[in-house]
Amino acid sequence: MPHPSGWEADDLDHLPQAPRHTELIDGALIFMVSPQRSWHSRLVENLTFVLRRALPPGYEVEREMTVRLDRSSRPEPDVVVATVAYDPDRTWYAPQDVAVVVEVVSEESADRDRSLKPFKYARAGIPHFWRVEDESGRAAAHTYELDGMTRSYVATGIHRGTLKVGAPEVLRVDLTALVP
Repeated sequence: MPHPSGWEADDLDHLPQAPRHTELIDGALIFMVSPQRSWHSRLVENLTFVLRRALPPGYEVEREMTVRLDRSSRPEPDVVVATVAYDPDRTWYAPQDVAVVVEVVSEESADRDRSLKPFKYARAGIPHFWRVEDESGRAAAHTYELDGMTRSYVATGIHRGTLKVGAPEVLRVDLTALVP
């Protein structure tokens, strides 16, 4: 049973009956129960692999790992780039340990991925947010950087074909190679 104020972030580790991809947003459990499109799955898998190879030591890249933003929110980005060492028992990351969160937009999560989650990630102080959209089968990456003064994201680019960023590291990712 939830607490009077709703579910709490630590509760996710003690809900064995919850579906594998369960998020907590403002005390409410969000279950990912609709079937995942192959395009989404392939893009997340390949982007995770590419980032693991491209980033220097000191970064860990995980797919579908929650970030404990506060006591009542623990969303599950599609990809997390973290700055803490690998821990085989880890079930979540703290915002201060995350350099980039990536959301690959799907139909059922589009509103959360485009508005609610970026707002919450920015408020938690995560320096970079990337949102990947399906544009007729091609990946388009929208990149954002945190404005520390306003605790909101500022757009740094829309990338088609090649994702080129200078932070958190200089990266160049061939977006056309992520999905067939």
